[in-house]
Amino acid sequence: MTIDVFLTRTAAFLPFSPVSNEEIEDVLGRIGGKASRARRLILRSNGILSRHYAIDRATGELAMSNAQLTASAIRALGDIGPVDCLVTGTSLPDQLMPNHAVMVHGELGWPRLEVVACAGVCLAGTTALKHAWLSVRSGDAQRAVATGSELSSAVMRGSRFEAELEHRLEALEERSEIAFEKDFLRWMLSDGAGAVLLEREPRGPLSLRVEWIDLSSAAHELPVCMYAGADKNAEGGLDGWARTAPEDWQRASTFAVKQDVRLLNENIVRATLGEPLAAIVEKRGLKASDVDWFLPHLSSNYFVEPVSRCLESMGFAIPRERWFSNLASKGNTGSASPYIMLDELFRSGRIKPGHKLLMFVPESGRFSSGFIYMEAV
Repeated sequence: MTIDVFLTRTAAFLPFSPVSNEEIEDVLGRIGGKASRARRLILRSNGILSRHYAIDRATGELAMSNAQLTASAIRALGDIGPVDCLVTGTSLPDQLMPNHAVMVHGELGWPRLEVVACAGVCLAGTTALKHAWLSVRSGDAQRAVATGSELSSAVMRGSRFEAELEHRLEALEERSEIAFEKDFLRWMLSDGAGAVLLEREPRGPLSLRVEWIDLSSAAHELPVCMYAGADKNAEGGLDGWARTAPEDWQRASTFAVKQDVRLLNENIVRATLGEPLAAIVEKRGLKASDVDWFLPHLSSNYFVEPVSRCLESMGFAIPRERWFSNLASKGNTGSASPYIMLDELFRSGRIKPGHKLLMFVPESGRFSSGFIYMEAV
């Protein structure tokens, strides 16, 4: 027997005041004292107008850890009482080990409970939500908290690329600048965390019954697109940090987040939306008319039209007035973005009883995707 699971509370935590497009390079820092050639072009395309960084503007140093960001989002849920299961998702934990979830547990100081950490890129937070949902649905947990969080600025500050830039200058390379695959993401990613509470019964004026969560991967057919802690080799595979000489970690910015933009543009819509959604439509009989709110996690405004065209071509067109996104004001916070987006809509008063929500969460790491379907009660 399975148990109905209700998402009863949402919360988000965005550090410090919003950073505008004109301020962004002052906060992140310039590489080699030079302004980025790509910054304005990328910002025009991605449509992000403001975002948040956990950076002390006076020192340029990190003011919070990822675990502290996550704990802050959980505290923002309010007085939620005892919890049986805590599941976290993030792309960039503060350390290789122990896992992110136990560090968050330590920050919270909660009594003993099950804690689970989910790894990945943008889908890590959705995977965390599925584990928490299944824990309650199976009867193992009465109440569970799931989170998504990112501290992207930890690897995007200008100071992190100085060693590579110096190495390029020493080698007398003609183009003494950071490769586009690294510079591109400095203007795309930002910091934030979100959390939700899952319970067996609805609570308060609004709860969302989580009907299903479907995850899938296209790694069987596509190579790595977005990665960190590794470098691509001549065969197109990845050489992880453990196979790289320590002296090269800084000279090659091994731990920087990198993305193959050509591979992304050619495959992201087909591999993470078109094909998996078609399978869901066949499996679950889902129709566009079953969706009152469509919440797509979009890394950039650039993908709005391709996503819309894909839905139309499938006979699954969702009118734009039923879409909800806060990318422009909150930025792309990776695995935290779905939580931060849901929190804003949840608190807006726009969701009415009977409304059905479809969340779409793509990940370009090796082209994975997640779909979450909920109904307001």
